[in-house]
Amino acid sequence: MLLRHRAPGIEARPTTPASTFRHLDPSSLAVLRWLTENRADFVLVGPVARAIRGDGSARGPVALVPAPYGRNLDRLARALCSAHARLRVDVGEGAGADTIPVKMSAEKLVRSERWTLRCGVYDIDIEGRPPGVPRYQELLYEAARFELAPEVTVEVGSPEDIEHYDHVRRTGVSPEIKITRTHSS
Repeated sequence: MLLRHRAPGIEARPTTPASTFRHLDPSSLAVLRWLTENRADFVLVGPVARAIRGDGSARGPVALVPAPYGRNLDRLARALCSAHARLRVDVGEGAGADTIPVKMSAEKLVRSERWTLRCGVYDIDIEGRPPGVPRYQELLYEAARFELAPEVTVEVGSPEDIEHYDHVRRTGVSPEIKITRTHSS
């Protein structure tokens, strides 16, 4: 394979974040810069999205919902392969070094399951499309664009959408609102 056709890898080179984003983890910025360099279209949800929206205590992997069109999924799969993505096995509180090899493809990324990946020391969660979660276009419509650093601009889901995906991550099901009426006698 010619080197010019190889997707760029994740580099830990220093990035100077904008003053309002200095609280972001440098490894998260490295992943977001890498995704941008690979021309992946996505909306951020999860801990890094909460941190960008102002939650200074939010910690965790870069969680994203990729744009569902074929060319984007191909670029993302190629980037994950070039970064030697492996499936994280233990994703609980004590997430550690247990990983298993996985060959990512656009077909796998379009499934409803969530992919918890590790690329070297970087954790990335690719959110699937289980029933009841907002579609990419709905997320994008409500998302806000943030320039985190020079050449690192990302779409971040609305607080409601971020909470929706957090609920799905915790419980495995989409939140449901039930309205009950009681009759007073």
